Amino acid sequence: MNKPTLAFIGGGNMATSLIAGLLEKGYPAKNITVSDPLKENRERLSQQFGINATSDNNQAVAGADVIILAIKPQVMKHVAQGIQVALAHRPLVISIAAGIVMSSLQEWLGQDMPIVRCMPNTPALVQTGAAGLFANAQVSPAQQTLAGDILNAVGISCWLESEDDIDAVTAVSGSGPAYFFLIMEAMEQVGIELGLTQDVSRKLTLQTALGAAKMAAESDVDSTELRRRVTSPGGTTQRAIETFVDGDITGLFRKAMTGAVERAQEMAKEMAN
Repeated sequence: MNKPTLAFIGGGNMATSLIAGLLEKGYPAKNITVSDPLKENRERLSQQFGINATSDNNQAVAGADVIILAIKPQVMKHVAQGIQVALAHRPLVISIAAGIVMSSLQEWLGQDMPIVRCMPNTPALVQTGAAGLFANAQVSPAQQTLAGDILNAVGISCWLESEDDIDAVTAVSGSGPAYFFLIMEAMEQVGIELGLTQDVSRKLTLQTALGAAKMAAESDVDSTELRRRVTSPGGTTQRAIETFVDGDITGLFRKAMTGAVERAQEMAKEMAN
């Protein structure tokens, strides 16, 4: 059975990570084309992966089964309107541009186009991404499965029932890596203040974060129970956890993540205008 042909518009980091993930899982390089205005990007992708590369968006999308729009939100309208004439065959279009709502994509690409909005995150660059996906009514079950397979090549994907949930995904996983980086930054710094060398503090912090995530991912109990299991009554961990609770860490996260949602909504309005 022939694999669907894929056309990436934009050859930046996210496109590179998706292409790498797909090829690692056995996707044929001959079925992938990327279009990018920068010659160095085209040459890098062509040489690194053996895929087709062009500077002509319309040439890339002509006849392709799936179009992945991996471009900056600021240029989405111009690019989408520019390729509309080449989409008469109604391919699946996947947009990974933040803040571009479905109604705008349909206006620029065509009202009858099958479109999936995707909110990926940066750990996709190391094949451990998390993405939220929302499909319009024109997307077939087979196309929905294909879109999930593409994003699962670099991590996991979750389908959303409402487009509004994209903003919540932005707050949880889209922006989430930065929250953990901030926590790791603080732990590393305090470890140094407590007498550890920078190298030791960094190594212990990173391995602890990795181990905690691995335990949670592989466990059959939730995070609350895992926390309880490592918090001995009257011990050092309990003293630390009580300090976090007294500082209202949950309330602080609620405020931060709500702010991320509000900013996502603001950006969507800005892009629409």
